[in-house]
Amino acid sequence: MADAEDARDGVPDSQYLDASRVVSGMAVFGRGRVAELDPPRIVVLAVLGGGFITAGALLSALLSTGIDTAGTRALVQGFAFSVGFFFVVLSEAVLFTEANVVLPATLLDDLRIWPRVLRFWALAWLGNLAGAWLFGALIAVAQAYPTEVLASLGEIVDGKLAYRDVGGAASWWRLVLSGVLANWLVGMAAFFAFMGRTIIGKYIPVLLAVTLFVAAGFQHSPANMGFFSLFIAYGGDLDWATALGWNIVPAGLGNMLGAAALVALPYWYVFQRQPREPRRADPAARRAPADRGRWRRRPR
Repeated sequence: MADAEDARDGVPDSQYLDASRVVSGMAVFGRGRVAELDPPRIVVLAVLGGGFITAGALLSALLSTGIDTAGTRALVQGFAFSVGFFFVVLSEAVLFTEANVVLPATLLDDLRIWPRVLRFWALAWLGNLAGAWLFGALIAVAQAYPTEVLASLGEIVDGKLAYRDVGGAASWWRLVLSGVLANWLVGMAAFFAFMGRTIIGKYIPVLLAVTLFVAAGFQHSPANMGFFSLFIAYGGDLDWATALGWNIVPAGLGNMLGAAALVALPYWYVFQRQPREPRRADPAARRAPADRGRWRRRPR
């Protein structure tokens, strides 16, 4: 209605959705994904998501090679990695850290579907890990890179394993907290992607949010899957048990907490939480929740 009134007044339509509409849009989208996608299709989309993220990790290492200034290197790495995340957004592949925002919004809208939501969550993480491993191995077989590029990749991996080098339970929980902060920002990137109505309108805020989390060094589980898979595939001195135990798993736990507690829940509380209405005999009123839950694609 507001858009129609603006058009009559000669004011251009809004170039993005209001934040108040995004939470409900994410819930509808997530509800449809959970309802319509069976496990094999979830896994296929998650494998593709892991592949896109691995490609973003590769681009980060390629473009930042030879840059000595820390700030410029972090900026370039963030820009490069945002490409992989944006491919996920546009292709509607499945990414664990995006699901960390969409699925809590879905549960807040309808707690009854929690078994399907948990299944989707688990398959998203496993599929992303499988996709990162697969595409990392394929890239290593197909392409040989100069030692400078592999050294750049090694420096990135060393930064992600800094918590292991310190060791101890306190360091492990600091890693979880870093994952919380990472998916606060990555969750907002997904939130902003829902807001945008154009390709550029989606990409600019995604670029800013992803660049910020990369530059800050916060730990993002799927991103690190991509970096580790490439490093291991090119013969780096790292095993998957260490990568999982000292980064991917604790970072993933933090990613889940960060997106739910710092993105989905506060925005749901502000914009979507409504007092329960008493049941009415009107048949149309009983049909309303089912109508609201239909799957519609992301707002474009």
